[in-house]
Amino acid sequence: MRCPFCGHTDTAVKDSRNTDDQSAIRRRRFCQECGSRFTTFERIQLRDLVVIKKDGNRVPFDRDKLAKSIVMALHKRAVPAERIERVISSIVRRLETSGDAEIPTAAIGSIVMEALVNLDAVAYVRFASIYHEFNNVSDFIEFISNMKEAAQNRPLPQETP
Repeated sequence: MRCPFCGHTDTAVKDSRNTDDQSAIRRRRFCQECGSRFTTFERIQLRDLVVIKKDGNRVPFDRDKLAKSIVMALHKRAVPAERIERVISSIVRRLETSGDAEIPTAAIGSIVMEALVNLDAVAYVRFASIYHEFNNVSDFIEFISNMKEAAQNRPLPQETP
């Protein structure tokens, strides 16, 4: 592993452990050259995914870009980091096991929307404003009205004795 500070290739692993959701191995590393410490994460990747953009371009799937968009939607919301990481890992796992190596951005956005609606309503609206390309306040009002209507029509969970 190359040191992100000095570029030296001789780094040592000081500590390894699974992440809380068991989706990755967290490694604390130490650079033999400059003495810096840094953390790496090792994840299982089932397949190489390609994202089909709206303009037809194809780009490699970037987990970090997905995570950044979700974290941005959840900015200053009371959602624990572990829960966010579980949601991101769940979305990636779903994409990797979908059977498709090429996935349109609309499909990824739809999966993220499904995850956010159950996680945080404000983050759901924030993400939707980008995903659905809201242009003005009336777009927000219409979306939130539809969201409220859907919530009112949703049956309440049954209590178990």
